Amino acid sequence: MKTTDIFPAWLGILRGRTPLLSIEITRECPLRCPGCYAYSPEHLGAIGSLHNLSDLKGDALVSGVIGLVRRLRPIHLSIIGGEPLVRYRELSAILPKLNEMRIEVQLVTSAVRPIPAAWSELPNLHLSVSVDGLQPDHDRRRAPATYERIIKHIAGHHVIVHCTVTRQQLQRPEYLSEFASFWSSREEVRKIWFSLYTPQEGEISEERLRPEDRVTAIRRLQEVRDVFPKVDLSRAMLDGLIKPPRSPEECIFAQVTTCISADLNARIVPCQLGGRPVCRECGCLASAGLAGIGRMKLGGMVSLGDLYGISSRIGKRLGQAGWMAS
Repeated sequence: MKTTDIFPAWLGILRGRTPLLSIEITRECPLRCPGCYAYSPEHLGAIGSLHNLSDLKGDALVSGVIGLVRRLRPIHLSIIGGEPLVRYRELSAILPKLNEMRIEVQLVTSAVRPIPAAWSELPNLHLSVSVDGLQPDHDRRRAPATYERIIKHIAGHHVIVHCTVTRQQLQRPEYLSEFASFWSSREEVRKIWFSLYTPQEGEISEERLRPEDRVTAIRRLQEVRDVFPKVDLSRAMLDGLIKPPRSPEECIFAQVTTCISADLNARIVPCQLGGRPVCRECGCLASAGLAGIGRMKLGGMVSLGDLYGISSRIGKRLGQAGWMAS
């Protein structure tokens, strides 16, 4: 979310709307990526992983998603999974309806199957393709969603490439630069996003960054951003990665986002990651961006984060009073 987008979000809060909505549209995914938070044992708390949840298909899914959006009235919707393209038929009915409703939509996919050509005509749709590093590493981690398939399936679209930086990628100084160079050269790619790997409490994995790794990653991301214009990392985002919110209660992204799982009923808490994320090691780009923006001050006096807090409290009171229900 850009700085200029946060003011409509505050207006939405004052009107009792959900600023951001995230939906895990299916529990199914043909991939088994290391470190995937959706299939961790504690993703949905007592329910367990996303695999343990029932999900909807066909007309039930279409009407369920549209009904949920009409009820919560989000300004922005993220469609995640599982793999959303497993439900490409339903999405081909859902996405045009969301476009008519003027809802901005980000769909996060592995591009494991072809992306319908008609989706390129939807001005409110933003496709984000997850890529786990350079081709040898990505293909090993994300098969069958290989580089070859991604390049084939994004043809005719304009996508955002999103890479989560892990400890393995930092073993070679030029790794992130090579990644940015490759995807910057593709005409289908309009932006490149980098997040940092966010672990769960008690996690021991090769992906998890140590404190010194985090410093190295942010320094290299600064260098990459300065060389490749498609790398979209604002000063606010980098500031948020350097100093992530210490808890969900301090995280603007967690506070303004309603996260719903594949049965369109279960809530994902404390944020989109679910489970017990280590907030002090958070690398979520959305969280970082809003944290950085929240630290900016209007007129050098009041931070935007403080203004958000005031807006949120007012919005809740007005909502309880039944005011501004439009």
